[in-house]
Amino acid sequence: MAPLKLAIVGGGPSAFYVASRLLSLLPKTSEHASKLKIHLYDRLWAPYGLVRYGVAPDHPEVKNCTHKFDDAALDPRLRFFGNVNIGEQAPIPYTLPLSLQSLFPHYTHILFSTGCTVPILHPALPPSSFCTPALSFVHWYTQHPSRPPPPPLERIEHVTLIGQGNVSLDVARMLLTPPSRLAHYDVPKSVLDVLRRSRVRHVSIVGRRGPFQAAYTTKELREMMNLPDASMVPLDPALIAQPEEANGGRELTRQQTRALQLLQKGSKNPPGSTEKTWSLDFFRSPTGITAPAGPGQKAQLTLAHTALDANNRAVPTGETSTIETDLVVTSLGHRADPNAPWYDPALNHLRTLGGRVLDADGRVVRNVYASGWAAMGARGVLASTMMDAYAVADTILRDHFPGKDVETTPLSEADVATEHAQGGPGDTVEVLPKEVDLDSVPPEVEAGWSEGLVTDFADWKAVDAEEIRRGEEQGGKERERMVWEEAREFLAKVRSPRTDLNA
Repeated sequence: MAPLKLAIVGGGPSAFYVASRLLSLLPKTSEHASKLKIHLYDRLWAPYGLVRYGVAPDHPEVKNCTHKFDDAALDPRLRFFGNVNIGEQAPIPYTLPLSLQSLFPHYTHILFSTGCTVPILHPALPPSSFCTPALSFVHWYTQHPSRPPPPPLERIEHVTLIGQGNVSLDVARMLLTPPSRLAHYDVPKSVLDVLRRSRVRHVSIVGRRGPFQAAYTTKELREMMNLPDASMVPLDPALIAQPEEANGGRELTRQQTRALQLLQKGSKNPPGSTEKTWSLDFFRSPTGITAPAGPGQKAQLTLAHTALDANNRAVPTGETSTIETDLVVTSLGHRADPNAPWYDPALNHLRTLGGRVLDADGRVVRNVYASGWAAMGARGVLASTMMDAYAVADTILRDHFPGKDVETTPLSEADVATEHAQGGPGDTVEVLPKEVDLDSVPPEVEAGWSEGLVTDFADWKAVDAEEIRRGEEQGGKERERMVWEEAREFLAKVRSPRTDLNA
């Protein structure tokens, strides 16, 4: 059986979960172990994707999955190459550019775990100095290598969030939590400095549907209710007076029931007892925004009032209202990069079936796969990402070792139907070679690694330990993050001279 040499494009949770699953199903004691090699490429210099650059700093427990990723990286069959931008566009200027065609000759298999990196914008709210996607805000407070500018919080009193998912509540919590409390978490010093100068006094969280359709989780809502220095503006009691009717006549789920109880109880701090406040503004949908009239003036955000139709969709009632706000932050979901190969604009992600990538004619692109949000869109949590990744890993092994004694999860009836839908050899497209050098990488990557531009996992572990050490020096802070220039300078001092990538 020919070796399986896999390039994974993307270094987030889905990528590591697939790699971990493959390594565990082909352990070092397996007769097939020596036939597996995995090279993981990320355009970011540090691994873990959204776990490092998306998870809210005050949710450190969510990052525990990195222990599993670290265990996988100890296997010499897995290698990480950071700071490598695969594709035509390079949003981070200092990365090593590499075309996908340069990758193909070196691998028998390719997996896209590139996520959904493009925010969905509201058609009535174009980006401006007073309207920004939540992704830019999250990238600011996690010190993402794309380096969005910090929001001018020293001039902002009122923030309006469009969307009522967990990301919106993360942003609201960051704005309303005392910086002294955030200082113990993984919040960069530069971010804390901006938050300490903040004049934000109110955060409106706007949603086009009602309290029983909101996308936030009970955990996130409870955290908002328990903010130490902020209180919730009371809801109109009519919104939650008849729960089942407001839920389209359906019985409430357990999560809806718990959320209802929190809304009925209200925030820990009574209304009017705090300087900072927040509100959940249901049944409102933005229709336009007018720029501030001059310095010190606020933008005018126009909202259509909505109601639910028989299909639980928000429809305008004809009534509108306007609120004054300093900054609008839109949090309406994400899509994959439309420049990605095999992207389907109708889906907002790559075109796949059972983890296998399809071309525009619906043919399987042999040995090319996608996992996580790149394959299924920006939905779900880490647990669902893990289950999808495991399923894709199983598919890769079943395709490469048909009929062999390789343990994978048994197929369900639906999965069997999907397997049959793949068709025969005439229904596939070939883009990858069947035989390759197991140790080779594109020469551009090897050169970048020798020069210290391309990072490996040993680099990351050295930076990781140093960030933790710097955090401890600041009174027990979780870590103090480095930007790329700091990391590169630090690594140049501590790493051994690089000569042979495969040594």
